[in-house]
Amino acid sequence: MQPSAEDRLRPGATVKTHRSASPWLFLGPGLLVVAAFSLYPFLSTVAHSFTDARTLTEGRFTGGANYRELMQDAMFWTGLRNSALYVLGVVPLLVVLPLLLAMLVQRQIPGITFFRAAFYTPVVASVVVVGLIWVWLLDDRGLINALLDGLGFGRVGFLSDPWLLLFSAMAVTVWKGLGYYMIIYLAALANVPRELHEACAVDGAGVVRRFLTVTMPAVRSTMVLVAALSAVNAFKVFSEVYLMAGPTGGPGGEDTTLVMLVQQVGTGLSGRVGYASALSVVVFVITLGLMLLVLRANRREDA
Repeated sequence: MQPSAEDRLRPGATVKTHRSASPWLFLGPGLLVVAAFSLYPFLSTVAHSFTDARTLTEGRFTGGANYRELMQDAMFWTGLRNSALYVLGVVPLLVVLPLLLAMLVQRQIPGITFFRAAFYTPVVASVVVVGLIWVWLLDDRGLINALLDGLGFGRVGFLSDPWLLLFSAMAVTVWKGLGYYMIIYLAALANVPRELHEACAVDGAGVVRRFLTVTMPAVRSTMVLVAALSAVNAFKVFSEVYLMAGPTGGPGGEDTTLVMLVQQVGTGLSGRVGYASALSVVVFVITLGLMLLVLRANRREDA
């Protein structure tokens, strides 16, 4: 018995319905997680930035009062200065040094696996543990000052001088990030054709010239990626400075970063949630601007 026309159409309609709905079945759980833990908190932060909300009170709408206040807040400008200096001090080092390190460890020589693991160890270590280790090393009575004192150079206030403290935190960030970005560069270097290096070597090009004419152009897009990632992470730095400078942000709060200021203002039973939300929105806008600048510079070079 031949199936009717209605029976022949019904399975096709069911398959078509399932085909259009199946992507949403896969995306649905992920979208719910993003909406619950990323989108809603972000929108809530933006909404609270226009209120005078505190930790235990919802607050009332105040318009742009929080943004006007932070423009006159000396601590905001101190935090912005320190965060900007952190980006300028950390990003160039994290773009260049991991590339040189990746070129060093990509060579297949005996024992190179040990060095790869050693360079990557700081990445998997807890930032709290790393910060405490460096505090013990750089303290006035720490190992480094003991060695300097023993050699007759005198003790250096790595954690008591505001500028030295900030640069010490930068050194910790660079030391901890070297292995992470090294792995990214290793993946990029694996795609560089060996024939290009061999052709340059035949033409008499030295190591430096092969690096400038072959390696750097081949990994330029990866360098842009590393610059964007490191810039965002450096501008949002918190743990390293907090552990080394303390919750007050060093002597007189001179080493406070923007994210530390958000934590100081917005926590506690009397925390100013509205003002902290305004600071968070400013951090987001500046961070987004950093990423757009890096990507725009990359597009200009491509053009």
